[in-house]
Amino acid sequence: MGGKYKTRVLVVSDDEAGVEPLFYCLYKEGYRVFRAGTGEEAVHLATAEPPDLIVLDTMPSATDGPKVCRRLRREENISAIPVIIVSVRNNEEDIVSGLEAGADDYITKPFNPRVLAARVRALLRRYRRGLSEGEEVLTFNDLVIHPGRREVLYKKVPVKLTYSEFCILHLLARRPGWAFTRYRIVDAVRGENHVVTERAVDVQIVGLRKKLGDAGTCIKTVRGVGYTFKE
Repeated sequence: MGGKYKTRVLVVSDDEAGVEPLFYCLYKEGYRVFRAGTGEEAVHLATAEPPDLIVLDTMPSATDGPKVCRRLRREENISAIPVIIVSVRNNEEDIVSGLEAGADDYITKPFNPRVLAARVRALLRRYRRGLSEGEEVLTFNDLVIHPGRREVLYKKVPVKLTYSEFCILHLLARRPGWAFTRYRIVDAVRGENHVVTERAVDVQIVGLRKKLGDAGTCIKTVRGVGYTFKE
């Protein structure tokens, strides 16, 4: 990446030696990479100098990715930063646990460096596009969705959503009454070529409904298909 500005990527891992392939891959892409060894250090570094992306590198006996992700999501100033979990744990339960904790993507080890780089670029591109879009503000009674500011208000109170949760809500709310399949939702939020499970999408919807409170009833399940937004 040219220019004076370099995209900042915070890698959270307590495996100093094992994280080298990940560091090399990110450095090769031109990112400015810095590392935190613990969740506490990650919060401190991220709040002091907010990164553009956070990568949680997890090992079976090392940093607990979902736990750290939840901690990051509780911090107001950095709660919306895109998060990717990279882990050797590759079964459905682990992937769902990571997404449920607030991760925007989940990549299993061993990973192809080109695939990892492409996934990072895609996530950053969608996130920045969401920040810069000057789309029309969507208003449904007490629920207000502001794409340009990536802001959601319910009864004038801000609703803290992760990047993926906001994208799902915006996708559904832009076309009230349209039925979106789970595959369509994943393609829109995380791009193509992702491992798709029904549970992974359902976890995101459950979290979104919970955060929206009473307004969460606007998101309806279309049996056998997926989800829709009803005013």
